[in-house]
Amino acid sequence: MSCLALSLQPTNGSDILLQTREWFPPPRALVALSAFRQTRLAFAAGKHHHHSSSDDGDSSLGDDPLAASSGQVIVGLESRYRVVYRLVNSIYVLGITTADDDCVNNVFECISIVNQAVSVIVTACRGVDVTPEKLSRKYAEIYMALDIVLRGVSNIRLAAMLASMHGEGIAKMVHSAIHTENKIRGADSWSNVEMQSVEHEAGVEAFSHASFELPPETLEAGDEVAASLSVTGLVSSGENDLKVEEEQVEKDPFAASDALNKPEELVGGFTKDKNQYGDLTKALAGIEVTTLPPAAATESTHIGVEGFEGNYGGIEFGNDGSTLPEDFEGLNQAWGGGLDASEFVGTKKGTKSQGLGGLEFLQSGGEAPPATAPSGAATPLEDLLVKKTEMKGPEMYISEEISAEFRETLLARVGMVGVVYLKTLPPKKSDDKETEFSFRIEGTGSVKRFIMQSSRVSSLGNGMFHVRTAPSDQPIPIMKYSLLPRLTPPPLRVRLIQRHSGTLLSVMIQYVSNPDLPAPLNDVTFIVKLPVDPSLLKVSPKAILNRSERELKWHIQEIPLKGAPGKLRARMPVDSREGDGEEIEVVGYVKFAAQGTRSLSGITLRPASEGNIDFYEVGHRYESGVYTCN
Repeated sequence: MSCLALSLQPTNGSDILLQTREWFPPPRALVALSAFRQTRLAFAAGKHHHHSSSDDGDSSLGDDPLAASSGQVIVGLESRYRVVYRLVNSIYVLGITTADDDCVNNVFECISIVNQAVSVIVTACRGVDVTPEKLSRKYAEIYMALDIVLRGVSNIRLAAMLASMHGEGIAKMVHSAIHTENKIRGADSWSNVEMQSVEHEAGVEAFSHASFELPPETLEAGDEVAASLSVTGLVSSGENDLKVEEEQVEKDPFAASDALNKPEELVGGFTKDKNQYGDLTKALAGIEVTTLPPAAATESTHIGVEGFEGNYGGIEFGNDGSTLPEDFEGLNQAWGGGLDASEFVGTKKGTKSQGLGGLEFLQSGGEAPPATAPSGAATPLEDLLVKKTEMKGPEMYISEEISAEFRETLLARVGMVGVVYLKTLPPKKSDDKETEFSFRIEGTGSVKRFIMQSSRVSSLGNGMFHVRTAPSDQPIPIMKYSLLPRLTPPPLRVRLIQRHSGTLLSVMIQYVSNPDLPAPLNDVTFIVKLPVDPSLLKVSPKAILNRSERELKWHIQEIPLKGAPGKLRARMPVDSREGDGEEIEVVGYVKFAAQGTRSLSGITLRPASEGNIDFYEVGHRYESGVYTCN
C-alpha cells in the first residue's frame, strides 16, 4: 500500500489543493474527500450512522473519532478508502490510500508522507498558524513540494526543499534531487567517480609498461667514472688533477646519469642511443601530464566517412563539380549540427583571410622577391603578385573555427569546426589535366564527426583518402569535421566579473592564454556590450567606445603563452531605475585569428607514402567563432 493522493481540506469551506498519482483518477479522490467531509460532519454532530458493510467496528480507527488532531478512518460504500488525517490549525492534511486489510502495516508509509506534507505547509506559512490566505500566497511552491513528496523523498532532500521554500523557490526545489544527498553525505557524483576511474586505469596502464631500470651501459659508465675518481684521488698530486676532483665534488652526486650528457671521450666509448630509450623518455615525460589520454587514442586511426553518392533528397550527385553546394551535409553551427550548404556557395570563404604579406609565398619555398626594383614604374607590386601565384603543385591547408562560452570561471560549452581546403594549379587553356593524388590524415583521436565531398574525395580506409578534381582558381573545401567538446583546446580562457553597488557599475575581464598554443596570439579584440550609454566612463587600459552600438573595445597586440593573466577594467555610473530591480547583464566577446605551421586541433596532413611530395602544406589557420563570456 502507498499513498495515492494528498489533499488540504479546511474545516469550513471547499478543498484547497488535491495531488494524485498518475494511475489514481482525481474523481475517485474527490469521492473519498467528500465521504471524509460527510463522516467528519456526522461525527461532529453525533449522528454517526452504522452501515451494513462496516458493522465490524473497523470504520474508524484510533482515538475518539475525528476529534483528535490526527488519526485515520475508512470511508466510502462501494469503493472504500483509508484516509490518514492531521489537523493543523483549521486545515486538515489528508492522505488517501486503499482500505486493504491484508497489508495494514504499510499504513505507516502513508502516515510518513502526511507528516512530510505537514512540514511543507508549516514551513510555507512560517509557523503552525496555517490559514487558507497564507496558503494562497505560497500556492505554487506548496503545489510543487507536495507533488514531489507524494512520489517519495528522503529526509535529506525534504530538508533541502524546505530550506529553499522562501529562498531560491521552485527551480531550486525541483532540481535539488541530483546532487543534494551527495553533497550532504560528502560523496562524489557518478560522473566524477567515473572520470577518476578512467584516469586511474590509464595511469596504471602507463606505469605498467614503463621501465625504471638503468641500462647496463649507464651502470658501466658510472663504474668507470668512479674508478677514475678513486685513482686520481690516490695517485695524482698535480693542480690539474685537483681541479678535476673539485669539479666532480661540486656536481650532482648521480655521476652515472650525468655521464649520459658528456662527450664520448669522457665516458669511454659510451653513446646514448636515442631510438633504444625513446619509449622510456616518453613514458617518464608523460607522467607530468594532468590527464592521460584514453586507451582508444593509441589504437590505429580509422575514420568512418559518410559518403552521399547516388540519389539523395532528389539531387543527382555528379563528378562535374556543379553540385558543390549540395555535396556537404552535417556541420554548420558553432556547436555542431546540420551543414548549411550556402556556406560553400561562391568563393568568399576561401579568400576571406588571404593576403598575409607573403607568408604563403614563404611556405611554398620560393625565392624572396627582390628588395629593390627599377625605378619609374609600379613593378615591385606586380612582381610580388606574379611570384605569389606561382605554385609547384597542389596545396592543402586547414581552416578551423572555435567557439566557446565562459560563465564566470567555468567553460559552459565549446565547439570547433574545421575545413580542409585544396588549392589546385590554376587551369590553363592548353592543359586541363585533373589533379589527382592520395594523402593521409593523422591526429584524429579528438574528432567527433568527419564528412567529405564525395564527388571529389573517396576514402581508402585507415585514415587514407584519394582526391581527384578538375583545376580551379579558388580553394576547394573537400572535407569538414567537428571535435569532441571535452577534447577541444580553447586558445584563451576568459572570465568576466561585474559589480553593481549603488549607481556604480564595475566590469573586469581577465584573460590568459593556453600555454600549449603553437605561437602567441596577436591582435586580439575584446568587446563588452554595455547595458546603457554611459555619461561618464573610466577604463584601464585605453579602449574605444562606440556609443551607437554601446560597445567598448580593447585591442591587445600580443598575449604571451606563459604569463600573468591580463586585466581589462571599466567603470561607469548606471541609473538604478534602468535596471527595474533586475540584475544588469554584461556580455563580453573575443575576436582573434592566427596562422601557423600546424593546426590548433593537432590534425595533420601527410603524403600517402613517405618521401613523395604529392602536395604542399601552406599555413594552417584558426579563428574565433562565437567566443563569449558572461
